[in-house]
Amino acid sequence: MDISFKKTNGPLDELIDEILSMAQVHHPKIIREMVISALKAGQENDYLADLKMLRTTMKEMRFTSKIFSSYRERKKVTIFGSARTKPSEESYKKCVTFSQQLVRLGYMVITGGGPGIMQAGNEGAGPENSFAVNIRLPFEQGTNPVMENSGNSITYQYFFTRKVAFLKEADAVALFPGGFGTMDEAMETLTLVQTGKNPPIPLVLIDDEDGSYWEPWLDFMKKVMLKRGVISGEDFSLFTITRDPFEAAQVIHDFYRIYHSSRWVGSTFVIRLNKSLTPENLSTLEEEFNEILEPGTHLELTSALPEEQDQPDLLELPRLVFKFNRRNYGLLKAFLRRLNSY
Repeated sequence: MDISFKKTNGPLDELIDEILSMAQVHHPKIIREMVISALKAGQENDYLADLKMLRTTMKEMRFTSKIFSSYRERKKVTIFGSARTKPSEESYKKCVTFSQQLVRLGYMVITGGGPGIMQAGNEGAGPENSFAVNIRLPFEQGTNPVMENSGNSITYQYFFTRKVAFLKEADAVALFPGGFGTMDEAMETLTLVQTGKNPPIPLVLIDDEDGSYWEPWLDFMKKVMLKRGVISGEDFSLFTITRDPFEAAQVIHDFYRIYHSSRWVGSTFVIRLNKSLTPENLSTLEEEFNEILEPGTHLELTSALPEEQDQPDLLELPRLVFKFNRRNYGLLKAFLRRLNSY
């Protein structure tokens, strides 16, 4: 039988509709497509390892949504850094301080759930304000004692599903000194924000007091990557480097002073605001950042668009909408910082 996403499957569609009704699922049209996807995978692929991967991915993402859904209204910061950092080291102590300050400002913390910087982040925030998204590894990665008995702990089979959780749930990312994994996470976050595949979020790199980790990394970007033309000058607006954990927390908090969140509605970029702007603010922003607009278009203040009904908890927020050129994401971050200055 050739199964279709359209309702042309006869008795099979009737059975699926009956199951969805019996299970009392939310948004049955979406769940139906998920069921059809599973059935089509079972028809098209007889390689058991592939099907096991699809099954585990779905289970892990379902559980991720379950754990985080109760905390949707609280903003969260994902913290990356070395699993090998000892509690006596400067970076560990800074991370504890940073996480404590985030909680004072109303944020929660997401870490990889292991030792080192991950444990420092959970320790500073406390288990009641923390999540641990762990990974099964043969070494280095048992759940740290802060989170081992927490209900906000998830252990993943696959790195890629874990990475989705790190960024999907994050309103900001903070990076302390680390190894290959930290570099991977830094570059992945930069890439996703630079290309618009992740909404704009603060990315803060917290260095040692002597600037010995992130500042040489910045020098490499300037002297090699920028010089070769493989990145642009505006890309340096995508992140902030600081040696001060309190400044790092404030950078994140200031990013959400006026800006709340954003999404695309067709070709229109929609920014949700914590408070509305004045016509004078709008005029200044358009004059200073006209480069990010599609030619001949303008910034506009509005209420929620009809297509935004799928996020009912955000409908009351005022909107700033415009035709973003989808190229200058570094300038977009600068635009948001300017917006937050009002």
